[in-house]
Amino acid sequence: MLDLTTEKGRYISAALALAAEMPWDRVTLSEIAERAGATLVGLKAHFSSKSEILAAFTDLVNDEVLARAPKREDGQSKRDALFEVVMSRFDVLQPWKPALRSIAAVRTPDPAQIPRGLTANRWMLEAAGIGSGGVEGLARVAGLASVYGSVFRIWLEDDDPGLARTMAALDRRLQRGERALRRMDDLMSGVCRVGGAFSGAAREVRSRVDDVRNGRHSRDAGGGATDDLRPEPPVPGA
Repeated sequence: MLDLTTEKGRYISAALALAAEMPWDRVTLSEIAERAGATLVGLKAHFSSKSEILAAFTDLVNDEVLARAPKREDGQSKRDALFEVVMSRFDVLQPWKPALRSIAAVRTPDPAQIPRGLTANRWMLEAAGIGSGGVEGLARVAGLASVYGSVFRIWLEDDDPGLARTMAALDRRLQRGERALRRMDDLMSGVCRVGGAFSGAAREVRSRVDDVRNGRHSRDAGGGATDDLRPEPPVPGA
C-alpha cells in the first residue's frame, strides 16, 4: 500500500477522495486543503496545482510497482514479464479506481502529465528487464504507453474481481506490440547495415582521394623532376 500518512500524502489522499465524489475538474485546491484538515498556506508549501498532486501520486505508484514487481525469471519471455508488471500496477491502483475514473473523464487531458506517464512506462519496462535507453528504448516506451493507455481505459470499467477483460486486452495488445517492435528491430538492423555499407564506401572514396592528393603533393614537392617532364620550347627557326 502507498504511504499517504505523511503531510504530502494527506493532500494526495484528500484530492483522490474528492475526485471519487465529484468530477475532478470541479475539485478546487481550497477543498483539498479543507479535506486534508489544513489551510491553503499549508497546501501551497507542497503543491501549487492539482497537476502537481497527481504527479506526486504517480511517483508513489511507480515506487510501489517497482517494489512489488517480481524479478524476471530465467527463460521467461519479455512479454510475460511485462504482463505481470502492468497487472501489478493495476493492483496498486485498485483502491483509487473511482477517483481515477473521475480524473480520466476530464475532456481536456493535462499536458503536464504526459512526461510523468512516459516515465511510468519506462520504469515498468525496466522492472520487466527490458531496456528503455537509446532510440530503440524510446520506441519501446512509446509503444508501451500506447498499450497501457488503451488497457487502462478497459481496467477502469472492469469490475470483475479477476479482471478477466483487462488481462485479455493486455495480453492481446502486448502480442501486437511485440510483433510491431520485432518489425521495427528488423528495420533498424537493415538501416544500420545500409548505413554501415555507405560509411564503408565513403571511407574508401576518402582514402582514394587522399592517395591522389598525397601523390600530387609529392610530385609538386620534387620541383626539378616536374620541370624535366615539361617539353622544351621550340628553337627559333628550327
